[in-house]
Amino acid sequence: MRNPVTPFRLAAFTALLAFFVIVFGAFVRLSDAGLSCPDWPTCYGKATWPGHAGEIARANEAFPDRPFETHKAWREQVHRMLAGTLGTLVFALALVAAWPRRAHVAALLGAALAAAAGVTLYMKAHHGASALLFAFAFAAPLAVAAILPRAWPWRIAVAAFGVVVFQAALGMWTVTLLLKPIVVMGHLLGGLLTFSLLAAVTLALAARTAPTDAQRRLRPIIVAALVLLSLQIALGGWTSANYAALACGADFPTCAGSWWPQTDFREGFVLWRGVGVNYEGGVLDAAARAAIQIAHRLGALVVFGHVLATAILAWRRGLRVNAAAVAMLLCTQVVLGILNVKLLLPLPVATAHNGVAALLLFSLIALLVRVVPPVAVDRRA
Repeated sequence: MRNPVTPFRLAAFTALLAFFVIVFGAFVRLSDAGLSCPDWPTCYGKATWPGHAGEIARANEAFPDRPFETHKAWREQVHRMLAGTLGTLVFALALVAAWPRRAHVAALLGAALAAAAGVTLYMKAHHGASALLFAFAFAAPLAVAAILPRAWPWRIAVAAFGVVVFQAALGMWTVTLLLKPIVVMGHLLGGLLTFSLLAAVTLALAARTAPTDAQRRLRPIIVAALVLLSLQIALGGWTSANYAALACGADFPTCAGSWWPQTDFREGFVLWRGVGVNYEGGVLDAAARAAIQIAHRLGALVVFGHVLATAILAWRRGLRVNAAAVAMLLCTQVVLGILNVKLLLPLPVATAHNGVAALLLFSLIALLVRVVPPVAVDRRA
């Protein structure tokens, strides 16, 4: 009897869940629910969230500075539950990749236990010990991935577990550091990195034909496209984390009635502002937010030009399905970005803007895997 849960199916389902977590996380952030549960990983001390009048009263008493809001709290806690499920699946995939090498499996099990203990110690306010355990849980999978004597897709699968552990820490810091922009942006990038690694594993485990010499020569161009897109996504995350999406009002392509309004790039790109500041709603003035928005728009022009050229070259070298997907998603992303401004950031459009960014990233990864020679991979274990 055939096992229905093959490594390829596990990787594909995990990548799909990672994409959903990214989109749902964007929905949570854009609906201003990022601090709707003031503690972590519980929500007002509960594994789910307060539901009865008595529980809500106790929650408000315990956190008087953060009154309970049902319509926001459930979003944040469901997002955490989905992220926890994703972490479990990534751990399972890492074990499959390391199996049956006992030392490597033991190291991954140790990392998982360290992460669990780190959460427990964090809840008991032992933050220093918790950080050390999280550091071990992050480093151990990366070390295993570096020495694992298997093809690169399996090593990436193991490394993805380390990224997920760090992503959990970023989720914790997002709450405890009160939406500090550098942490919020890092959390977004960590989610996209997790999705990218899982997508690469899935695509590598799928059967495919070898590329031609002309197609292989596209590799540096595609890598450059991925780097530029990643930088642009980081700029988008910085824009969102600093509440600068509407810094130009509903003006496009101008900004606040001018092609170059008053800007303050130095203040707009200060990465660290200390601890104890609540960044909900943003703390920057109009000039600093305008600088961030202008940088995001200029970055979009650069990315659009290079990624479109990449798609055209891929089309000409026979990769027409991949090229069409890249071009279609690129144009969709630009339209969604413009609509975000013109319609004053409606939640469905803003959420879709995040989702299509992830899909565009996936399409470029698929194109890159397509021009890399396939490796001999045991797809059963």
